[in-house]
Order: sequence, then C-alpha cells, then structure tokens
Amino acid sequence: MATTDPTPVSTALSGFVLVLIQFDVCEEIRLDQLQHAANARTLRQPSTKQAAPSYVRYERPPVLERLDALTLESGERLEGAIKYFDYGVVSVAYQLPFAGNWDDLIRLSSRWVWDVDFASRIEPIIRRSLERSSAAFIKPYDRWLSEDYFIFHVRDAAGSPTADQLIQEHGHRIAQVVRGDRLTLAEGECREVLQSQISYYANDLAVIGWNAAFVYDSAAGAETAIQLLEYANSQLLEFRYYDELLTGVLDEVYDLLGQKRGRFARWRLARRARDLQRVLLDIGELTEHADNAIKFLSDMFAARLYRLAAAKVGVPDYKDLVARKLKTAENLHQDMTEQFNESRAFFLEVVVVLILLIELYYAFKGKGV
Repeated sequence: MATTDPTPVSTALSGFVLVLIQFDVCEEIRLDQLQHAANARTLRQPSTKQAAPSYVRYERPPVLERLDALTLESGERLEGAIKYFDYGVVSVAYQLPFAGNWDDLIRLSSRWVWDVDFASRIEPIIRRSLERSSAAFIKPYDRWLSEDYFIFHVRDAAGSPTADQLIQEHGHRIAQVVRGDRLTLAEGECREVLQSQISYYANDLAVIGWNAAFVYDSAAGAETAIQLLEYANSQLLEFRYYDELLTGVLDEVYDLLGQKRGRFARWRLARRARDLQRVLLDIGELTEHADNAIKFLSDMFAARLYRLAAAKVGVPDYKDLVARKLKTAENLHQDMTEQFNESRAFFLEVVVVLILLIELYYAFKGKGV
C-alpha cells in the first residue's frame, strides 16, 4: 500500500453513514404473528452483485418495520428501521446522509464510533416497540446482549476513482475511518486494516473492520455488503449468548460434581444429567438454526464477503468457543451418566445380595423347624 501526504484535502464525498444496533431479545420470534401485530413486512431476499436472480436465500426472511427518526444532540436527524430475525435477534439500522471531504468523514467516524452510545439510546425505544407484539416473542430475555456496527458508505467520490486508485491515494484515510481514529495511523496499522478489503468490480470496494466498515459502491451494489455485515453481527450476537449460557451451565455442573460425596449420592446425578442433555439439545438446535439462517448457493462473492465479515467481527472465534464448551458439556454428561449407572449397578448388586441372604435365612430357619 502506498500512502500520500496526510494533509487535508477537499475531495468531495457523498453517501450515507449507517449504525447497526442489534439486540438478542428472545429465543425465537414468530414472524407471522409479528406481521399481524405490527406494521411490518417481510424483507425481500438480499441482492447480489451480478445482474442475475438472487442466489442468497434466507431460510426465513426477516420482517422489516420503519422507526421514527432519531435526533442526536448535535442536531443530526437519523432515519431508522427495525428488522426482526426469527432466531431472536432484533436489528436496528439508522442512517444519516453525508456530504463532505475526507476530513469530515474521519471526524464523523471518530465521533460516532467512540462518543455516541447508540445502544443505550435505542434499547428503551425497542422495548416499547416490542410490548405491543409480545406474543410473537418466545421465551423473552430480561437482559439483552447487544452489538453495534458502523458502515460508512461512500456512493460518489470526485473523479470516480477505481478501487485501486482509492486505496493508493486515500488508503490511510480509509483506515482512519474504519478504526474511528482522528489521528493518522502508522504504516503497519494501515496495512493491517486494508488487508481486509474486497472488490467485485473495478469501481467498488469494501474494507471491513471489527466494529466498522468502509464501503465504496452504488446504492444497489452496497446492499449486499450491508446486509451481510448485518447478518454476520447477528451471528456474533447469537454465539455470544450461547457462550454465556454454556458458561453458566458448566459452572453449575462443576459445583454439583464438587458437592457430591458417596456412591448413593450419585443417584441425584440422573436428573441433572437429563437437564444437561436437554440444554445441549436445545443449544444444538438453536445454533444450527442461526448458522443456517442464510444460504449461499452459488454467489461466491457473497460467500467470500460473508466469510471476511464474519472473521473480522469474531464469529469464528465465538463459534469455536461454543463448540469447545458443547464438547466439554457432552463429556460431563457422559461422566455423570456413567457415575449414575455405576451407582445403579452397585445398588442392584446390594439388592441381589440382600435377597439371597433373606432366602438363605428362611431356608435355614425352615430346616431348623
């Protein structure tokens, strides 16, 4: 990557800045009931880069509902919408039109990423919104996990540069936008940020970071990246929830095993083992449901973009954590079952011995008579 002198430039940019705030609100959302209870519609299938029928298919397309505009202290007025995924995630997207130069975009990125607490502002709005359709939310959670993500979508840049030209001339500024940093980053840090870039045509570009992304594309072209970034973050949220749930379950099992003393006390492990097995089945079903919510059939660019986005936001890391904890839980379940079976076998042996002793007693007693 080559960089230029980081002095301010007046290159004109225009587009939108989006903030995605997602909440894990329940175990499942009944989308059909939700549509009847709210002024919502089913989202159409995601678009693709190619001028061809959609090859990215939701198993159950999310439901979309418009939200009232949100006004920040700065006077910025954001238009919003809420999207409901059937696996219990509510995704809120607010966007603000943008026009200015690179320095303006960098300042806006830094302020939005670090200075504005969107989640705390929006959660009360979403809770009120969900109250009117509560029957559609299965096993709602009292405490919501949340994730936020920022997308800086540039639709037009002066001179209509190609992706290569944009990286060559403004790579360090793109890195600042993705990092949300007002100061010029070191060369190595810029290279690290720009390694996560992807393009389909010569005139489109996406640079994806762990909490923000820079997208240079038309409105239609950027739709694929925006929806897949949203989906990747919803997956992260789900696997974070499963990780916390499994941590709590394993802690309870470890405490239980630590308290057990004696062979007959193991009988109480049977009920706990059944409870643990039920939790494992539930989590396995839910993770498969969330993991397969969207299918990439033959759109290889969408699949590559999703893998890149998922890797940057941390989906594989949490997925591996969940897989390891599931394996540990399965081993514990097997151990608890074996301990119970040993206790049952010992008990049966004792019963058999007692029966033999009783029979012998009456047999000898009868002979004595």
